[in-house]
Amino acid sequence: MSPVDSDRRRQLPAVDRVLADPRLETLQSLYGTSAVATQVRAELEALRQELADGRLGCAGEEELAGRLFGLPERLQRRLEALFSPPLVRVLNATGIFLHTNLGRAPLPAEVAARLAELSTAGCDLELDLATGRRGDRAGRLEGLLTALTGAEAARVTNNSAAALLLALTVLAPDREVIVARGELVEIGGSFRIPEILAASGARIVEVGTTNRTRLADYERAIGPATALLLKVHASNFRISGFVAAVEAPALADLARRRGLALVVDEGAGLLRPVPASRSALALAGHPSMKELLAAGCDLVVGSGDKLLGGPQAGLLLGRRELVERCARHPLYRALRPGRLVTSALDGVLRLHLAGRPLPIDRLWGVPESLDRRLARMASRLGAEILPAPAFVGGGAAPEIAIDGPALAFAGDEAFAARLRQGSAGPPPHPPHPPVIGALRDGRFWLDLRTVDPADDETLARAVERALRASDEAGG
Repeated sequence: MSPVDSDRRRQLPAVDRVLADPRLETLQSLYGTSAVATQVRAELEALRQELADGRLGCAGEEELAGRLFGLPERLQRRLEALFSPPLVRVLNATGIFLHTNLGRAPLPAEVAARLAELSTAGCDLELDLATGRRGDRAGRLEGLLTALTGAEAARVTNNSAAALLLALTVLAPDREVIVARGELVEIGGSFRIPEILAASGARIVEVGTTNRTRLADYERAIGPATALLLKVHASNFRISGFVAAVEAPALADLARRRGLALVVDEGAGLLRPVPASRSALALAGHPSMKELLAAGCDLVVGSGDKLLGGPQAGLLLGRRELVERCARHPLYRALRPGRLVTSALDGVLRLHLAGRPLPIDRLWGVPESLDRRLARMASRLGAEILPAPAFVGGGAAPEIAIDGPALAFAGDEAFAARLRQGSAGPPPHPPHPPVIGALRDGRFWLDLRTVDPADDETLARAVERALRASDEAGG
């Protein structure tokens, strides 16, 4: 090592000096000073070794200063690789409203605000304020769900698969469950209906073929070991062409005649029939939980974070005797939701009860309002307004496009990546969250139907910044 390199090694700052850099305040608040200090030492040691080996180059103090200036970014990459980055708020402009990768249904702003209030102090989750005695968290939600769907009783679990697992474990251990072969589907996160059945201890009896199942197939399969009939609605796939399936009312009649229970996995969390205008757009033919129960289904399972518009949760609705059997099972204790989910679901169900709009209504909302938003944004950003499909998403109404307009740019993957990165500043540029759009047909699309109007200004600033960066890069 030359004397020059030795001098440059002595110019490396002490760990405490690096930690005092204001640019590291956020990292220390996220990961703790000790963890950041450990990575600072590792970075400084790597620089010392490069100087010792002569690998840093010969550009002198300017090169070393550049490496030190970029230290916060390298530390962030190290810490994120070790601990994973924290969750961040994202603007969903994909046109897919219930985007599984982006958390599915966004909570209504007033519910989210109320949730913050209820989570920073105690709340009467299991306290009867009138008597001062222990209350029932399930009862609060049960009253809302039974009023909305006509069910005799209801319980909530931490997701829809859990509700189905609970029902099958309670009603069909070591017994047969008859289900159409074409309904043995794989749902989100690679969970498969056959695997849930196997985990419950039930034995699957497949009937029909992949594309055609008749009522007679179920009738022939019923035997002394049969516990129940199971119907799984095609929430996330479609079979077209030469097809036939038995709908819930016919299965309910068969189950009643043969003394069996009918369990229906509705899948999407559609509580009640929707207005015809919405149904014609994307939900035609999808029975609501209220309709399924009225048709004679004994238990209906659905999701809280899809069409219901709430947090991730599983709904188990139906006959009181069956629901209460599930509630008494030890597994229910392991599957029931905690305070945050209960509070959020409570708030969203009350909006349903009051008939007030939810964020998902933007998919088929007032066209004039959407047109005004698009016109302002297109004029400001130099975008085109072109026809584009939107989708409900989240395993609900797959491949059924909702026609409407969206913003189109001459953008590529580099442009999309700039928007995905977001910005925390620095001044004078205001921060903005990552923006997720869609690359399709040689264009970059931003669909305002999946963006809260309150975020339009934030979205515009993010796009303006990405456009400037593209211009500077020659794009």
